[in-house]
Amino acid sequence: MNVAVMQPYIFPYLGYFNLIEASDLFVFYDDVNFVKKGWIHRNRILLNGKDFLFTIPLNNASQNKLINEIDTKFDEKWRQKFFKNIRFAYQKAPFYEPVSELIRNIFAENTKIAQLNIKSIESVYEYLGMSFNYCLSSKQFSATKGQDKADRLINITKQAGGQKYTNLAGGQILYDKTYFTQKGIELQFLESTLPAYPQGKQKEFIKSLSIIDILMYNDIDSVKNMFKAYRIF
Repeated sequence: MNVAVMQPYIFPYLGYFNLIEASDLFVFYDDVNFVKKGWIHRNRILLNGKDFLFTIPLNNASQNKLINEIDTKFDEKWRQKFFKNIRFAYQKAPFYEPVSELIRNIFAENTKIAQLNIKSIESVYEYLGMSFNYCLSSKQFSATKGQDKADRLINITKQAGGQKYTNLAGGQILYDKTYFTQKGIELQFLESTLPAYPQGKQKEFIKSLSIIDILMYNDIDSVKNMFKAYRIF
């Protein structure tokens, strides 16, 4: 059994979904500290030929708080501006109508940012007619809270009944395969291998945008294939 663990991101980029697909159990890491300049409440879309960063308003966000403690704080004015940007960015994209409706449903009301982000990921899977096996670290693995980063991931994997733990390739600077092996867990890394896809009239491909961009320009079968476009090492 292969386990993967990640903080919940808002409509994350393809690599996040590659990681979900590579795992038998995906754990949303919702009881770790919020990161202000991370991807928990921010992401990028393609607007006017450039990558554009959108940010979800939050209520009293702090890096001293856990992700699952933080509320969203958007109002109708913010929603109108956000969806205006979505419209300008993608109204000529082939799948604008169903995908924009999907996005609107996510931002129907305020909630915890962790819940909003998980809902955004669930909605993508529902749109694709797919499912995935997941749980929350705050509920299933709360006893591991406070442990060293690597040790907590190892213990989460063991408690889940897993023998392998998979991390995105960037984790190579944080985690050592030998240490994991000594603790009885095989550490793997994942790297996306997706080639460029058409982005409307965009001449130069901009990679690693929110999954929103992929959904706008690609049919369901193509997106499913993209979810499998990765290598494990």
